[in-house]
Amino acid sequence: MKTTHADPNRDALLAALAWQIELGVDECIAETPLNRFDEIAKPPATAAAAKAAPPPPAAKKPAAARAASAANDLSAAVTEAQRLAAAANTLDALRAAMEGFDGCPLKRGARNTVFADGNPAARVMFIGEAPGRDEDRQARPFVGRSRQLLDRMLAAIGLDRGSDDPANAAYITNTVPWRPVENRDPSTDETAMLWAFLARHIELAAPEFIVTLGRPAASVMVDGPVRITQLRGRWMSPPRAQGRPMLPTLHPAYLLRQPTEKSKSWSDLLSLRAALDGQPPEIGT
Repeated sequence: MKTTHADPNRDALLAALAWQIELGVDECIAETPLNRFDEIAKPPATAAAAKAAPPPPAAKKPAAARAASAANDLSAAVTEAQRLAAAANTLDALRAAMEGFDGCPLKRGARNTVFADGNPAARVMFIGEAPGRDEDRQARPFVGRSRQLLDRMLAAIGLDRGSDDPANAAYITNTVPWRPVENRDPSTDETAMLWAFLARHIELAAPEFIVTLGRPAASVMVDGPVRITQLRGRWMSPPRAQGRPMLPTLHPAYLLRQPTEKSKSWSDLLSLRAALDGQPPEIGT
């Protein structure tokens, strides 16, 4: 006797067929016509694969090409800054030129252009590094705790940024007018493209002496990397100072972190006071 094995899905399939017949289904067709001969000639997998295939990735520029493009952008920004700076014949015109300059990415992340503070007729021009968060909000260099300390330092040698008397006043600016993200130091490219504005600022304000505050400012003025702890307190006259004696010293923010270093800054301030009182500073190499 032959034994047959029933298909376990048979009853379910028959039940599904009976249900469709009961609903009125009398032939098996799709909603749209399908040419089976065309399917044989051109398998659907090939057509689907062609449609689903992503476009080839865009070719990346070689590193040399990217570097050349960045160099061209920097060169164009430097040229434009030089043109705008040279056309400014007053400090107000220079401020407007800087506000209209769009070649530096720092501007896109800043709230305000931080130009300067104090009396532009002062005998001394103080140059800091870059605006911080509070400076960016208030559009003034050196605010908050750094301002308080700097103002006390200036007062100790008879200077006041708010004074109308040029003999007792102070004028303060930065190497760049816009705040770098996360208060980082400005990059060499950023200071390079903005140098024309600072150079013109020095020329228009025409101070007798320049004091740089901190390493980044000193690096910009000597046009190269420096160690501020070794450079501070030494009078010099680099080409970028335009013939003026320049004294690098420590930044107030650094002194807030390292209060034991304040005696060194005090020595630098006394040297500045002596120069203001008529003692020619000894210019080093």
